[in-house]
Amino acid sequence: MTLRRAHSALAAGTALLLAAGLTACDAKSALPGASDDDPSAATSPAASLPAGKVRANVRSGATGVPVDQVLKVRATHASLSRVSVTATSGEAGEVVGELSGDQTTWTASGRLEPGTTYVLKARGTGEDGQAAKRNVRFTTQALTLAEQTYASVAPLGGETVGVGMPVVVSFDVPVTDRASIEKHLQVTSSPVQAGSWHWLSDQEVHWRPKRYWQAGTDVTVDVDINSVPAGGGVYGQESRRVQFHVGDANIYKVNAKTHQMQVFTNGKKVRTFPITTGKAGFTTRSGTKVIMEKFEKRRMNSETVGISAGSAEAYDIDDVRWAMRLTNSGEFIHAAPWSVGSQGHANVSHGCTGMSTEDAGWLYARSKRGDVVEYVGTDRPMTLDNGYGDWNASFADYRSGSALS
Repeated sequence: MTLRRAHSALAAGTALLLAAGLTACDAKSALPGASDDDPSAATSPAASLPAGKVRANVRSGATGVPVDQVLKVRATHASLSRVSVTATSGEAGEVVGELSGDQTTWTASGRLEPGTTYVLKARGTGEDGQAAKRNVRFTTQALTLAEQTYASVAPLGGETVGVGMPVVVSFDVPVTDRASIEKHLQVTSSPVQAGSWHWLSDQEVHWRPKRYWQAGTDVTVDVDINSVPAGGGVYGQESRRVQFHVGDANIYKVNAKTHQMQVFTNGKKVRTFPITTGKAGFTTRSGTKVIMEKFEKRRMNSETVGISAGSAEAYDIDDVRWAMRLTNSGEFIHAAPWSVGSQGHANVSHGCTGMSTEDAGWLYARSKRGDVVEYVGTDRPMTLDNGYGDWNASFADYRSGSALS
């Protein structure tokens, strides 16, 4: 018992001395991580962070990249500071894009050109403070002309038109995915006027306001279809912007029963004169027509409207004066000195609206493409697709012709 107690006392004394020794040490040696044996003592906080990475949704060296691919760059454990996508040659230039608010994603807003080599460079900084980057070189798919559709636009840039003028976009290669293309067609105006697109065919789409344009309106048409899928492996070839002006509101009212035309400008009647329209078998169409073209002098041949040269109704006149086209089917307003005796009394033409040379010249001088000619008095209707027939449908029916309705 005595021996055991002595050993116990010795152990207790040793423990006290060790405790005293510890408390007498420098305080710094007791801080976490300060021991020479602690493996984390030589590691900075940044070194424990994962390395930043930058990735793109196209691989370097890729070929045949679709022109409608939207380029994206994403940073993981890093923030992006700059992304550039530049064509190595040609006129394609730079593909623009936008950084996300948290600077972790860049998305292209511009589109790619066919058969073009691009270099993508992305730069950023990782959470560990180190540079993070990505370089990608790639080439887009080549497209033949048959795989691209070019859009022609009417009116022309800078043109002044009448209040009935529709916007007409024509495609040289058919568009089978109308919705895809229509999403990239836009008409804006000052003052603002509501309107709609209406597809007449796979190669022609029109836009008209709900009512006739307001005189003095400025209009901008954006056909932003470059590299947009048009269906069947076809893509938009080139983006276009056209701006035009709407001039005075000329509206001509023709009554085939009274054989009179009334001329209104900006709501005021300025003149009435006698006319003749189509005789039996060649009835002039009733409805709303729009001046499509103007010719100071034009040859008119009956064979172009289906009347054979050997027919008793055949005609071939070299120099018809002051001709203005109203339909694709061949209706014009023009000077008809040969029928002056019937003008104001009878309908004797093959469908055109004839008047004296003096009256036709006066009307021609004040008219422009897009001016409106409203016909009444016959049982033959004007149709939507016979020229600029856009006003021969209610706006609700017209709007139903949109691919996005």
